[in-house]
Amino acid sequence: MAAPLLEVRAVHAGYGRSEVLFGIDLAVAPGEIVGVLGRNGMGKTTLVRTVMGLLAPSAGSVRFAGREITGWPANRVARAGIALVPEGRQIFPNLSVDEHLTAFHRASPDGVATWTPRRVLELFPALAGRRGHLGNQLSGGEQQMLAIGRAIVTNPTLLILDEATEGLAPLVREEIWRALAQLREAALAMIVIDKYARRLVAIGDHHVIVEKGRVAWRGSSAEMAADPGLWHRYLGA
Repeated sequence: MAAPLLEVRAVHAGYGRSEVLFGIDLAVAPGEIVGVLGRNGMGKTTLVRTVMGLLAPSAGSVRFAGREITGWPANRVARAGIALVPEGRQIFPNLSVDEHLTAFHRASPDGVATWTPRRVLELFPALAGRRGHLGNQLSGGEQQMLAIGRAIVTNPTLLILDEATEGLAPLVREEIWRALAQLREAALAMIVIDKYARRLVAIGDHHVIVEKGRVAWRGSSAEMAADPGLWHRYLGA
């Protein structure tokens, strides 16, 4: 098996005296899609923040591309090749679609620039006709597409999506899933946090279920699809 691209080992993290993660483990291989599921408040976003360097773990380690990145600041983590599509989108209201994509466009750490602003507009045709519109003039779905596009024009090795389809209309959600399927075909490694377990099973390779800051279950898409009891037990589905 290929060495993990990302490896989270026995990580503990939290906020002040409130610990949220209790020895959590996670691994992502090159080109693999890993789904992270769990009810609200179970530690999924805290895990993302810890990987991205937005939150320092109190114990454990995070390794990426063969390097220890535990404790790195977020800007250094991003330059190493991890991109985040954050929960809530966080689009700049006074920048246009074109300005978002141009400002964030850069080559990967290996000098590859496969994803360009033009290619993002091909991935999300709905944005092509809105190129001059400001962030606060876009619909929620368009903002989500732009948030994904803004992340992938950095040409990351690993893309993390935190609740990328939350609060979106069904047709827009399908557009997002279609785009993620294309990113999968391009062999981009991803961590996808989402409540739509059936769609994650369809697109992902492996999955972990987080319960109260610990990994309660891990397995393949086939294993998860074969055990609907997991969904009722841990996801309320």
